[in-house]
Amino acid sequence: MTASMNGTPSVETIEGELLTPSRPPRRRRKKARALRGDDGRIAAILFGPTGLILIALVAVPIGFLLFTSVTNFNQRSLFTGEFDLVGIKQYTTVLADKTFWFAMLRTVLFTAALVLGSVFIGMYVSQMMTRLNNGMRYLVTLVMIFAWAMPNVASSIVWKWLFQPGYGVVNWLLSRLVIFGDMVNTSWANNTTLALICIWLLVIWQAVPYIAITLYAATLAADESCLEAAQLDGAGRWRIYWQILVPMIQPNLLVVTLLSVIWDFNVFNQIWLVSQGGPAGSTSTIGVFTYTKAFVSFDIGQGSAISVITVVVLLLLTGVYIRNLLKSGEDL
Repeated sequence: MTASMNGTPSVETIEGELLTPSRPPRRRRKKARALRGDDGRIAAILFGPTGLILIALVAVPIGFLLFTSVTNFNQRSLFTGEFDLVGIKQYTTVLADKTFWFAMLRTVLFTAALVLGSVFIGMYVSQMMTRLNNGMRYLVTLVMIFAWAMPNVASSIVWKWLFQPGYGVVNWLLSRLVIFGDMVNTSWANNTTLALICIWLLVIWQAVPYIAITLYAATLAADESCLEAAQLDGAGRWRIYWQILVPMIQPNLLVVTLLSVIWDFNVFNQIWLVSQGGPAGSTSTIGVFTYTKAFVSFDIGQGSAISVITVVVLLLLTGVYIRNLLKSGEDL
C-alpha cells in the first residue's frame, strides 16, 4: 500500500493492481463535523450575552438616533409621543446654521491643540520616567494612574474650584508671583482666552498619564542595541530620540494619537462644568452645541441630526488617519 506525499489521497496497490483511493472512515468524518458543530454552538453561547449587550447599548441607540434625526421630535413628543417625519430637513437646517460651523471649526482647532499638547507632554514624561530611580518611578506612576482614573465630573469640579475668583488657589498663587498683577478676583470662565486655557490644562492633565505610561512601556520594549550603537557613533540624546527611538515606538505613538483625536473631539464634561460654553458661546464646541440644542432648547430632532453629522466627520478624520497608517505598512 502506498500513500501520496503531496497531500493527495493515498492509493492502495496489491501486486500492481490499482485500487480506488482510500478515504477516511465515515465515522471519523461524522465526528469531525460534530466537533465543528459543537464549536459553533459554544461560540454562539459565549457571544450571546455580549451580543445582547451590544445590541441594547449600541445598535438600538444608534438606530433611534438615526430615526429621530429625520423627525421633528421635541419636548412635546416626549409626553404625547406625537411627531412628524421631515426627511432631511433637520440636516439642511443644521448645515445652513452659521453657529454650527463656528462650533465645528472651534472643535477642530481645540482638538488639534489638545492632541498636540497631550502627546508631546506625554512623550516628555515617558522619557523622564526612564531616568528616574525605581522608587521615584513607582511614585510618579501611582500619581499618574490616580489622576487618570479620577472621574471627569469630579476632577472638573475640583478644577473649577481651583480657578474660582476670590478664593481659588491658582488665582492666589498667580497673585503672589506678582508677574500678572492682582488676579485674586479674576474669573477664568468669563474670559474666552482664560476659559480655553483652563479647560486645555484640565484635559491635558487627564490625558497625559495614559499617553506617558503607554509610551514608557513601548520605550522599555525597544531594542537597546540600536540606541547603544547610535550613542557609540556619537549621536546626541535628541538625535537618538527623534531619529532612532521615535521610529521604533511609532505604532504605539500612532495609536495613542488616534485615541486622543477621538477622545478630545468628544470632550464635553470639562467644557460644560467649567464654562458651559461661555462666555456668549465662545468656548462652545460641537458637543456643547449638540447638548444645548437637544436638551436645553429641546429640539431633539435637530440635536440628533447634529450628532449624526459629528459621527460622520469623526469617521472621516479617523478614516484618513487609519488609511495613512496602513499605507505606511504598520499593523493596527
